[in-house]
Amino acid sequence: MRFSRRGMLIAALAGGGLMVGYLARPRSFPLPLTPGRNEIAFDAWIKIAHDGVISVAVPQLEMGQGVTSLIAQVVAMELGADWRQIAIEPSPVSAHYANLPLAARWSELWMPAFASLADSPDDLLVRRWAEDNRFMATADGMSMQAFEMPAREAAAGVRAMLAMAAAERWDVSWEECEARQGFIEHGENRASFAELATEAAAYDPPEPPPLRPEAMNAKSAASGVFPRIDLPSKVDGSYQFAGDVRMPDMVFASVHHAPVGKAALGEWDKSAASKIAGLIDFVEGPDWLAAIGSNWWAAEQALRAAGPHFDVSRFADSSVIGEALDKALRHGEETRLRELGDPDELLEEHFDLVVRYEVAPALHGTVETTSATARFADGKLELWMGCQAPQSAREVAAHALGIDVRDVVLYAMPAGGSFDRRLEVGHAAEAALIAKHAGKPVQVTWSRWQEHLAGWPRTPVAALMGARTDVEGRLAGWRARIAVPATVKEFGKRLFGRDAPFDAIDSVAGEIDPLAMEGAIPPYALANLAIEQVPVSIGLPTARLRGNAHGYTAFFNETFIDELAHQANREPLAYRMALLGKEPRLAECLQRVAALAEWGGGSDSSGQGLACHVIGEGEGAGRIAVVATARRADSGVRVDKISAVVDIGRIVNEDIARQQIEGGLVFGLGLAIGSSSDYERGLPTARRLSHLNLPLLADCPQIEVEFIASDAPSADPGELGVVAAPPAIGNALYSATGLRFRRLPLLSDGL
Repeated sequence: MRFSRRGMLIAALAGGGLMVGYLARPRSFPLPLTPGRNEIAFDAWIKIAHDGVISVAVPQLEMGQGVTSLIAQVVAMELGADWRQIAIEPSPVSAHYANLPLAARWSELWMPAFASLADSPDDLLVRRWAEDNRFMATADGMSMQAFEMPAREAAAGVRAMLAMAAAERWDVSWEECEARQGFIEHGENRASFAELATEAAAYDPPEPPPLRPEAMNAKSAASGVFPRIDLPSKVDGSYQFAGDVRMPDMVFASVHHAPVGKAALGEWDKSAASKIAGLIDFVEGPDWLAAIGSNWWAAEQALRAAGPHFDVSRFADSSVIGEALDKALRHGEETRLRELGDPDELLEEHFDLVVRYEVAPALHGTVETTSATARFADGKLELWMGCQAPQSAREVAAHALGIDVRDVVLYAMPAGGSFDRRLEVGHAAEAALIAKHAGKPVQVTWSRWQEHLAGWPRTPVAALMGARTDVEGRLAGWRARIAVPATVKEFGKRLFGRDAPFDAIDSVAGEIDPLAMEGAIPPYALANLAIEQVPVSIGLPTARLRGNAHGYTAFFNETFIDELAHQANREPLAYRMALLGKEPRLAECLQRVAALAEWGGGSDSSGQGLACHVIGEGEGAGRIAVVATARRADSGVRVDKISAVVDIGRIVNEDIARQQIEGGLVFGLGLAIGSSSDYERGLPTARRLSHLNLPLLADCPQIEVEFIASDAPSADPGELGVVAAPPAIGNALYSATGLRFRRLPLLSDGL
């Protein structure tokens, strides 16, 4: 923690009074872990049982990305534990697990007036806000950046306390004791963590904690083998997701939502559903109707029979969305977010190439639809749900019931894929209200149709890309004009302000949203550059989705640079390499992926396409280069092979990093060939999962991934493949067919 120039500015802005008091007041939070029978809780992270099992708290949502194994591995490595004795425990909502890097990254969402005063994880204001608001959100690949060091420090402290207990027994110096495979050792003396735990709890950990230097690298001698903790239970089917929760006397609920628009529940026919076997009751919401049944199917059939109507204004409609984006792109007032050199003077006469690109709304396509179990009794609410923003879910549920947030207990359940879908928490209010009405535990589950209807998509975007080249075809100037709504600010209004979807749209209409433009600045060395955002209101609530803004800005940049290379009759790899003098790490990724994929230049109908991208800034950024081999098949796009070389700095667990890159590439393939939906009078045209045209197992290409060894700060691998795959596939299709596809999903306009 540090007092910075920002802290002084805050004090000045507050008149030297209230804000100073806020920053300086003492802090104390109860430890969140409650030890069970025969357990010792050492801190907010670690419990040791008498049978030797070591439980590690995980304050992030497990949604397939392996974060539970990663944090447990960090603790096991630092503690010197036996991996076979490690267990994980989803942590309760607590200030001890405040996600400071993400709070700083999203400062514009929770403190828009003075966001620049809280844009570093080290700022005291960030810590105060994140702790006060129990901000534990899982997003933007910040888990390891936020929690690796706190987990290591906790484990180092516990290791020292165990060594102190052993040293007292053996009358030696605790600094001379070693921790290995769940034992403290000194010469011939040896004692297990379990037998030392009770005595160790009486000691205070040293300050600072004695960290292991070798634990910083997963390939070090201390790393050992760390298979994923969740694999056995996922293989045998015993792994519990939100929809697997079962309680005595539980009932089940289905919900039908209004079409997308400003809506209210209208007429519905209760008598038409009265003969449905298993129906218990109905619950009316402001813009939804729920049915409670002895089983979910009975509840769903009752809703269909009741046929709720909704009074809707301001329907979301694809034709209106398209017209709004087109008008903004052509005539809207832009804000220049980044400028280098003198692009206006260079580009005012003409562009050598001007291209328009479009991206359609993209749905998440989660395996598990929205599900939450709730029990309301004696003025207290319990929630079992997979949630990326647990404190926001508690607040939304408490507000719906008119109770204090302290009376809401949330039990974190894993999510069957999320892709940022579980950052939305509105269903917590639905589950709370339905449980209160039912008077017994109730599980609320959305159908796939309702998931598509009420699960907001990634925003549609339109871009106009222009460039000027010299007589030899070298890139001299670059201009990007991107029409996009303030989608991230809109999301922030829902998450932090509890705004209704269309209230959030109205409150940020016309605003510039830098987070919606991430990745728009290309990694290439350009003397003249202009990046412009044109705000637009499209009448469709939009949300976060894996890859976020990089998912469309990488498509714009990497397709456009490919077009420039071909216009100049230059080989696409060489064209890029000539512009990467200030990005040697990305250049190495490109060179190595060319060798890995046996890059043939992308010409002569080879069907090979190239793309690269950077997520993040400086040494801690993640870098990827991809070569895709694709062709036009009878059923659409056929991708035969994807090769990727990745630089994510220091890798904690290479198996999980590889899984994330491979999964991201397949997810990116889904965005390239499908995942989208049009909207007609507020209804998505994609009603079923099959309508999203997601790749099946048989459609998945051969994938090869290599990592560049590095001691640079770790970067998240989860989104790199997602954003690099679509432009690589699009460029490969150009090589195969000679036709450019400038809209995502590809082939959405046919050949």
